[in-house]
Amino acid sequence: MPPFLWLALVVRVLANPCSNALQKLLAGRGLSPLVIIGAAHLGLSLVVLPGLLSHPLPRNSELWLNLGISAVLATLANVLIVYAVHRSDLSLVGPINAYKPIVSLVPSLVLLGEVPSLTGLAGIGLVVAGSGLLGQRPVPGAARPSWAQLFLHQGVQLRLAALIPSAFEAVFLKRALAVATPSTVFAWWAVLGWVAVLVALTVTRRWREVVHHPTELRTSLGTLLALVVTTGLMQLCTLITLATLPVGYALALFQTSSVVTVFLGRALFREPQFARRLLGALIMTAGAAIIVVAR
Repeated sequence: MPPFLWLALVVRVLANPCSNALQKLLAGRGLSPLVIIGAAHLGLSLVVLPGLLSHPLPRNSELWLNLGISAVLATLANVLIVYAVHRSDLSLVGPINAYKPIVSLVPSLVLLGEVPSLTGLAGIGLVVAGSGLLGQRPVPGAARPSWAQLFLHQGVQLRLAALIPSAFEAVFLKRALAVATPSTVFAWWAVLGWVAVLVALTVTRRWREVVHHPTELRTSLGTLLALVVTTGLMQLCTLITLATLPVGYALALFQTSSVVTVFLGRALFREPQFARRLLGALIMTAGAAIIVVAR
């Protein structure tokens, strides 16, 4: 791979967990997920707006369709992720992203009759086994094994729910990249994401929270700016990678960010069971990579 692609991968792997950590900090200060995601998209929109105004609007209807769907799916996925990191440990919900390849196997099995290979099943086994190390230590005589207890956490359930729109978003982004450059897709993803958040705030009437929390917003400007930077770097590097590599291999490489999440959870929030969760994240990352490569 060319050096610029390696750089994009490294930045993406580091930016994603940093973005999640900032989201957890902001949610802990009382800001709602929609406000947090909206602030990130607003900041990015202000950055890309001068460039958009200097170029004519794209006339490709397929591009607009894919961008619009991607923006809606991204908003839904990110809101669920913010709820997840707010209600559970960062080092607990971050590695759950390794279940994304397993989630993608379900429609292939149900709709296409594609049965995972033995190698793919081994990868699934590693993901499940690794996840058993994320929760509490096994209790002798417990009604449920440790990996099953993990899924009783509301944050884990929300993170698993976020995998579905997130996986579909990657597909529509790849389609958009087939007819436009990563910079164009990134710019309109940012703007359309802001529009999607505005619609969601209006429909749910959560826009009042922006008015009712001026102090939280004002005191969190530095954190919000950092979120804009990490979100922008993450998405732009994701698009550069997807435009160059097959989606499956790109997603496999992205799994390594789960390991960084465990370190951030320990460093920023003093989350417990560092060694167990780090080992679990490493095992789950390996399993997710095996599933993707086996396909």
